[in-house]
Amino acid sequence: MILRIPTATSRIQLRGGLDFAGLSAHLNQIADLGVSHLYLSPIFTATEGSTHGYDITDPTEIDPVLGGRAGFDRLAEQAAARGLGIILDIVPNHTAFSVQNPWLADVLARGRASDRARHFDIDWQAGPLVLPWLPEPFEKMLTEGAFRVQGGHWHFGDMALPLAPGSDRTDDLRTLHEAQNWRLVHYAMERDAITHRRFFNVTDLIGMRVEDPRVFDDTHALIFDLVRGGQVQGLRVDHIDGLADPAGYLDRLAEALPVTPVWIEKILTGDEALPKGWKTVGTTGYEAGRLMSRMLTPAAGIAVLDREWREQTGETLDFHAALTQAKHDVLDNELGAERRQLTRMAALAIDGSATVEPGPETLREAVTALLVAMPCYRTYVTSRGAGAQDRDLIAAVTENAAKGLRHDEVLRALSAIWADPGNHAQMDFVVRLQQVSGALIAKSQEDTAGFRWTRYLPGNEVGCEPDEVSVTSDQATHALAQRRAADMVLTSSHDSKRSEDARARLIAASHLPDDLIALDRMAAAMPEAAGVPGQWRWYMVQSALAIHGADEAPERLSQHVEKAMREAKEVSFWTNPDEDAETRTAGLGRALLAAWDREPPAALTRLLDRSQALVLMQLLVKMVMPGFPDIYQGTQDLFLALTDPDNRRAPDWDRLSRIGTPADAGTGLGSADAGAGPATALGSVKARWTRDLLRLRQTEGDMLRDAEAVARIDDDGVRLIRQSAQGRRLTARLDLPEAASGQGAGEPDGAAILDWTGPDGCRVRLIDTQTGKGGIDN
Repeated sequence: MILRIPTATSRIQLRGGLDFAGLSAHLNQIADLGVSHLYLSPIFTATEGSTHGYDITDPTEIDPVLGGRAGFDRLAEQAAARGLGIILDIVPNHTAFSVQNPWLADVLARGRASDRARHFDIDWQAGPLVLPWLPEPFEKMLTEGAFRVQGGHWHFGDMALPLAPGSDRTDDLRTLHEAQNWRLVHYAMERDAITHRRFFNVTDLIGMRVEDPRVFDDTHALIFDLVRGGQVQGLRVDHIDGLADPAGYLDRLAEALPVTPVWIEKILTGDEALPKGWKTVGTTGYEAGRLMSRMLTPAAGIAVLDREWREQTGETLDFHAALTQAKHDVLDNELGAERRQLTRMAALAIDGSATVEPGPETLREAVTALLVAMPCYRTYVTSRGAGAQDRDLIAAVTENAAKGLRHDEVLRALSAIWADPGNHAQMDFVVRLQQVSGALIAKSQEDTAGFRWTRYLPGNEVGCEPDEVSVTSDQATHALAQRRAADMVLTSSHDSKRSEDARARLIAASHLPDDLIALDRMAAAMPEAAGVPGQWRWYMVQSALAIHGADEAPERLSQHVEKAMREAKEVSFWTNPDEDAETRTAGLGRALLAAWDREPPAALTRLLDRSQALVLMQLLVKMVMPGFPDIYQGTQDLFLALTDPDNRRAPDWDRLSRIGTPADAGTGLGSADAGAGPATALGSVKARWTRDLLRLRQTEGDMLRDAEAVARIDDDGVRLIRQSAQGRRLTARLDLPEAASGQGAGEPDGAAILDWTGPDGCRVRLIDTQTGKGGIDN
């Protein structure tokens, strides 16, 4: 048997009203779209009311809420009958830190004596397992009589915690509490007291020790059963950088499932490549989405936006400085517990050194400096020491980290341990350092600096670099050459900060920067702008542009503002929100949308017109670039959404069944369209092009797998060229208005498979040409 790589996938978010039976009702519609695989969010039993499924409570059971094992078996059978395989999203890194988790409940009752105690990443050396679940301090609740014991459980509110066997022989609740394998503390203590490894800073998710063969087997038994039984044809591994040993994990997965393709969620930073030897067919495609946005973003427009943004907001920092500041803020707060633990582990790792004798503050300073200096998610050092690539990275990090220190001896000693751990304590430190560095950059860049440094929001996407938002032809061609045929090509996901078409609207601002500036100045003159800082006014103008015209846009924008301001962690915080500031900012957003609805400014119209061409060119590039496309639910239509949970809204399946078909009034099925008109018509064009392009991927799969890929980016527009060794050429082409007429310089005559001219004169085409053998010379 050989690995079956998808032609294209349809990403489906289960839950939120969609279970296996509900999805089965849409299988004909999905198959008719032209994909080869369903790509499902996690299906295992999760916490009650889970909206996403990544908070798994029982990895040995398919969630009854979705239909259980019987429901999944029926779905798999029905999918197979339509030629659809299934790719399953699995979550080896963590499960729910909840009493609903039966393995954790056993650990709460029996502590280290539990058969499941080593399944969880718990620091038992620090004492009983800390549960930061109390709404008020323990002593206050104890004094007020908030606790009671009944049926072998400790109760408060709706919570019932299992007691250690035989411990409830005392009526003294304080003594009883001290006799448990756990300790209840106020939720605000999580920064100082937790004793388990979390997913990022999410205390309600606990790390799993899948590096232990028994834990691996127990957490993967059902997954293996589904694959070996033929119901599942591929796996997507969530957050692989959280694992102690990602390469070892992939080795074990490949040994158990040697002919099953495995994709990994891995954020590649800059020119970072996947480590050599990893047993994965590819990534889930964040870097592809980044490349597409950069190809469509002209640097000249960014320079204009940058000047205005700095003038209006007073921002003086470059992004690197803003990110460094955010890293310190996150380490001082959201990841304070992780740094405290790392500092203790560093002390054990360096104990007995003949060259340094550090105190706790010196160790804390060194750990902080190393973490802050990391430019990417992590290294992959094992007990065998660092490989050449990681060794070079560690050396560079060390030199950068040492620059701001008065004494660097301890830092350099820890760096030497990082590169060559020599005992268990040192290896424990290195493993945790690598896990925390990934959490730090994710929380600092995506969820903090990305909401502070807001010059150009398409650059603040997952996997993007906000200060590297455009690209040259040579850089793009080099990036295309690094891609593998089995890599996913992703433009929207459940984790996207803004959906693909919302980003296309914002990319239009880099083409027409004066128009975004005009909208911002109009916003500044509105009464609702009073009391809204320039930083947030600029952010709201972009966000309103991104979602203008979408269903329930004012309410969704207001909900987004709350999250954005709390993630920025400058004015408002999740733990201490400034609701007045949030309300003022949301009010400006609502006023903008209302004003634009009443009388659309010419600047807005021009931006929306330009975005239509960018929506379709992004789709063309996605479909013909190396790799295979993932169609996130609903994105065959125009899809305007902000960050989660907004981008996880259930699609309108009835509309999706009609749009872009002969029954869809508004556009026909010819090979060319003379202008899209309003957003509804653009959705029809996008839907039809999606189907046409997916059929092309079915018929031309061999050509697209092996063809050379070249990018051409200039003042006239953008081209992505795929040419086979036999001389077949497919060119995805965006011509800006001044270059939109004619075949285009350097493009041999060919047939336009798809051809569209927008209201502002932009032209988007897919051209099929036979050029003769040889490479691409232009």
